[in-house]
Amino acid sequence: MVNIQKAAVIGCGFVGSSTAFAMMHTGVFSELVLIDVNRDKAQGEAMDLSHGLPFARPMKIYAGDYSDLRECALIVITAGAAQKPDETRLDLVHKNVGIFRSIIPEIVKYNKEAVLLVVSNPVDILTYAAQKLSGLPSRQVLGSGTVLDTARLKYLVGEHLGVDSRSVHAFIIGEHGDSELAVWSGANVSGVDLDHFCELCGHTRHRENMERIYTDVRDSAYEIIEKKGATYYGIAAAVARIAQCIVRDEHSVLPVSTNLHGLYGVGDLCMSVPTVVGRRGAEKVLEIEMNDEERAEFRRSAATLEEVARTLQL
Repeated sequence: MVNIQKAAVIGCGFVGSSTAFAMMHTGVFSELVLIDVNRDKAQGEAMDLSHGLPFARPMKIYAGDYSDLRECALIVITAGAAQKPDETRLDLVHKNVGIFRSIIPEIVKYNKEAVLLVVSNPVDILTYAAQKLSGLPSRQVLGSGTVLDTARLKYLVGEHLGVDSRSVHAFIIGEHGDSELAVWSGANVSGVDLDHFCELCGHTRHRENMERIYTDVRDSAYEIIEKKGATYYGIAAAVARIAQCIVRDEHSVLPVSTNLHGLYGVGDLCMSVPTVVGRRGAEKVLEIEMNDEERAEFRRSAATLEEVARTLQL
């Protein structure tokens, strides 16, 4: 039996510690365990976070080991090698799959009921690896996917149009990486078709503006890494949002990475598409409408990931 208010973060680097901070401020957890290969690092992060609890809500935050995963309803995995300025996310694959080969068996040794949320990159491949290594149902193992990429898209479109980004409805799907794509054909601002809304705001060079915004979304992580060494605040906020959906059983639609099992014409492979997220994890994958160009781009993104997945021997 799991405790829906107990969660764990495995990996206490920039992303893991920022994620723990963001999750602390959601107010939905009563217990949070931090696990890291460097026990002192986990203890230091737990102490630092705990000292901020008087400004948040009562909860227990502590450093632990894999045995402390018992009763966790959610286990967030951020452990892995960090992306360097000259690397793509896919360049990390073999290093981080090797790390997962040691982490995942330890998780399922103590807990087979929790939802596993993979954040480490390349997230689609590592979500696939976590599913195979754990033997858990695919709905129970999901990745943060393109939730952050979609937030970046909504932010940049909002800035372009001068509207609240929360009123922008659009998705980045596919690989969380260089082959991701924006589904412009279904984009809207509070129900108003995006192209029409742009015209209402005096913007008419749709193709040029869409390409510029998409490129900025796709390349934003590289720019941030070049300027400050790593990205962590944005992904931490995205993970906290996914965690809320799971703990509160919201059935919200988010573009998480999950196994498509034949949907979109893709077989045994994890990719990011709009998915209903609730207490059971990735509860329902949604097949959304795309135009011919978008479907072709999605298939190219799938081919990129399939090529990598075939080399893993999972």
